[in-house]
Amino acid sequence: MPNQPISGNDLARFSGPQTFMRLPEAASAAALDVGFIGIPMDIGTSWRSGTRMGPKQLREQSAMIRPYNIQTGAAPFDALQCADLGDVAINTFSLSDSIRIITETYAAHLKHDFIPMTLGGDHSLTLPVLRAIAAKHGSVALVHVDAHADVNDKMFGERETHGTVFRRAYEEKLITPDKVFQIGLRGTGYTADDFTEAAGWGFNQYLAPQMWHKSLSPLAAEIKAKIGDQPCYVTYDIDSLDPAYAPGTGTPEIGGLTTPQALELIRGLRGLNIVGCDLVEVSPPYDTSGNTALTGANLMFEMLSILPGVPYR
Repeated sequence: MPNQPISGNDLARFSGPQTFMRLPEAASAAALDVGFIGIPMDIGTSWRSGTRMGPKQLREQSAMIRPYNIQTGAAPFDALQCADLGDVAINTFSLSDSIRIITETYAAHLKHDFIPMTLGGDHSLTLPVLRAIAAKHGSVALVHVDAHADVNDKMFGERETHGTVFRRAYEEKLITPDKVFQIGLRGTGYTADDFTEAAGWGFNQYLAPQMWHKSLSPLAAEIKAKIGDQPCYVTYDIDSLDPAYAPGTGTPEIGGLTTPQALELIRGLRGLNIVGCDLVEVSPPYDTSGNTALTGANLMFEMLSILPGVPYR
């Protein structure tokens, strides 16, 4: 029987281990199908900090989540061996060194055949994770849910930040351009080319206003059809949601997605060959209620529920 989260009927949810969904801890990804990894980092941010506390609060709020998804029938813990691999030991004084450490840590874990699910942390962490993922799987398709395209060339002279991730990933051929889907983009920019340049590379971009008052299930079906069976990485920035739903983030933008749309989108991606996921930019200091992290933890569970091999009851 695969590992099971500790039941709230056996041990109160406000107690017990501080792991994701109160799963067992593991030192190695050997024998795992899925490993949850925290990257407590905010040194790549350009506005409000605090995402270094994201993994801790995502784990805390995940204690509320039960192992079966009664809405979809997904039962991930019936088939997948899951555990919490703890946090990456970043260098909190150096972004460049932290990026190196993340790449090396994930490369070591990915010697085993498992799917890493990352608790962020700011979005700069996705680049080193993608470097390790691409070294194992080759260029991947990408579903990128975010208010921002993150395709700047430099920020304050730095080439590796939370706003330059997908330009670097494109340049390094970590992602397949015509199978990159950026969903929820909005807000303001510095020039008219802020989004259009990446569209010229082949990125498929969907602005938030295109999705207002609509179901995202048809969009998910379109994305799934275009990606096919190519290995796919899903990166979910919590600021893709409107700040009315997720105020605890570093760079909030009004006019974003709703939580029902977020659920529709993720659930609609079931069937993709997902080889890794992350949930980034939860900044607990900006939401003392914990609702942003609660939402983020649930979105992680939804992504877990669509991984290959998950049975539906």
